[in-house]
Amino acid sequence: MTTQNLAYKPGLEGVIAAETRRSYVNGQTGTLLIAGYPLADIAGQATFEEVVYLLWLDRLPTAVELADFKSKLAALRPLPPATLTLLRAIADSGAPVMDALRMAAGTLSLDLDESDADALAMALVARFPTIVAAYWRLSHGQEPIAPSADLGHAANYLYMLKGERPSPAQARGMATYLNTVSDHGLNASTFTARVIVSTQSDLVAAITGAVGALKGPLHGGAPGPALDMVFEIGQAERAEAYLREKLESGHRLMGFGHRVYKVRDPRAEVLAAAAETMYRAGGDMALYELAKSVEQTAVALLEEYKPGRNLQTNVEFYTALLLHGLGLETALFTPTFAVGRVGGWLGQCFEQIADGRLIRPKEAYIGEMDRQWVPLEER
Repeated sequence: MTTQNLAYKPGLEGVIAAETRRSYVNGQTGTLLIAGYPLADIAGQATFEEVVYLLWLDRLPTAVELADFKSKLAALRPLPPATLTLLRAIADSGAPVMDALRMAAGTLSLDLDESDADALAMALVARFPTIVAAYWRLSHGQEPIAPSADLGHAANYLYMLKGERPSPAQARGMATYLNTVSDHGLNASTFTARVIVSTQSDLVAAITGAVGALKGPLHGGAPGPALDMVFEIGQAERAEAYLREKLESGHRLMGFGHRVYKVRDPRAEVLAAAAETMYRAGGDMALYELAKSVEQTAVALLEEYKPGRNLQTNVEFYTALLLHGLGLETALFTPTFAVGRVGGWLGQCFEQIADGRLIRPKEAYIGEMDRQWVPLEER
């Protein structure tokens, strides 16, 4: 078959390349389902381990199954010695956290049987937080903190970063965030993982590729600037003048608008509620109230300056507020997103493995035809 009569879709826009039971995204209605469950119903109640189990097996675990799953994950949290040695070397170079995660991810099967897909998947989920936390501390002149087997996934991540056991409200806030970003349709990193695993390559290769895709700012985003804007505004009464100046200067308002969602991002809704709960339990409520005021002003002004485009709050705005409230610096925002998304990447990989078909789209040739070779001395 030639490509002459096939329609070219830039960026594969609108092309259906896979079937999934992992997540359903409807940008027109602002709907996000995680394996059939509305995000708002599950993100703030489930543990991260429950959501990963759901994404892999398409059902919630029983109490016995969950205890076994959590125990297996906790046992796999320590890194292979070679991975830790690599992280020390990377820290000496001053590389960003996402670069360290990309490089270290490829080493996570060193102490495992690469033919055991279940063990590889468990290790990837268990060890992503350990990589990020260990590298963060090493890059700041501190020794890594060994994972705690008696803490849940989200709480243990915060513990390894800070060296202090988080409060229940902090652990809940982190778990809600990880659940919220666990899967989101056939985005760039998920597609990357599915393409790689469709070649019958291994899960570690697929997830390392997904990290590489997430590292790009057009996919991983930049939650930090959304919070920087709130800090620059400082007081609610300054928001309108500040935001008008930004819009009239042609600047984009960070944290607003999304390629998929034409209404308010449902993830923003969930994270806003999670941030409020966490801040009320022991955070800076003045900052939370300022962020809410900035959001309301920004949405109103965007409708005034860009009528009909319906530029609403996206996941970046409340990601920044929630993770800041948990004590994470901006450089940790995208790596923490990867800590949450790795479970979804793997669930999608399992679907692709079951499908068994190599992903091999066509491309349209637009170059010249029938060129004539010219010897070097005659050019």
